Amino acid sequence: MVKKVVLGIDIGGTNTVFGFIEKSGNILFSEHFPTFGHEPADGLVNRLAEKVDSFLEDHPEGELAGIGVGAPNGNHYNGVIHSPPNLSWGHVDIVSLLRKNFNCDILLTNDANAAALGEKYFGIAKDMKDFITITLGTGLGSGIFSGGKILYGHDSLAGEIGHLSIDHNGRKCSCGLKGCLEMYASAKGIKETVIELLQVNPSDDFLSSLDLDNVDGKIIDRAFDDGVESAISLYEFTAEKLAYGLAQTAVILNPEAFIFYGGFSLAGDRLLNPTRRALESYLMKHSKEKIRILQSGLPPEQAGILGAASLIWPFDSK
Repeated sequence: MVKKVVLGIDIGGTNTVFGFIEKSGNILFSEHFPTFGHEPADGLVNRLAEKVDSFLEDHPEGELAGIGVGAPNGNHYNGVIHSPPNLSWGHVDIVSLLRKNFNCDILLTNDANAAALGEKYFGIAKDMKDFITITLGTGLGSGIFSGGKILYGHDSLAGEIGHLSIDHNGRKCSCGLKGCLEMYASAKGIKETVIELLQVNPSDDFLSSLDLDNVDGKIIDRAFDDGVESAISLYEFTAEKLAYGLAQTAVILNPEAFIFYGGFSLAGDRLLNPTRRALESYLMKHSKEKIRILQSGLPPEQAGILGAASLIWPFDSK
């Protein structure tokens, strides 16, 4: 009996995750491999094709029904990944590259949108029509559900909340703007905050012990739990900036919830509780105590590939 599967792919700056997914949402098999930022995109596609061929050889009953891809700066409308951060690709027509190896439907979306789709169909947003997923990783990404549908915008660039400026004289962002939210609320934002705090207090034992080339959230979490004042201040400062950006977003989109996902969201209530408090202080009166800040319960390696697969499988009508 032929078993149709969809290949869900989540391309990240460090790792690429892929999985074979049934129409029920069951993940038959998943794996990850290094993305290699210096490698051309066709190199990644060739490595992926080898792994897919190997899986299908081992599962001759499997038939590839389609491929869904989530990638940073992925354009849903034209299948192009536009100059993804941490990858030296420039503009890459990833859909066309994949079609050289696979004869099936292939669709692309932004990686944060893929996470939002995964959350909608398999996470805590199943009963929500208006919510925003926030991915806290190296940068800050977001996927927006409005009226029960992903919001893509005119040319698939909607949802760049990480580049909402919260201080037009603030920190310089790699996008060329100043004061972008992700320069305060992300791994690179926290790094900048540590540098600024050390300029004020260079003798701080905890801050000076951090590896600025690889700021580890788990180390900050442990220090926070031990009552280290500078660790607590670090999260409170981050939460204040994050909440300000969320409040500006809420004025326009009126979401039911912000759902956090990704590396630094694993800080949980250490970061999210001060964000909740600060958000209430920035919201308009009629929005207070209505917008929830939640942490995703989906495993990080699953949300992206499930969301990518939903571009092919209509999970909402299964």
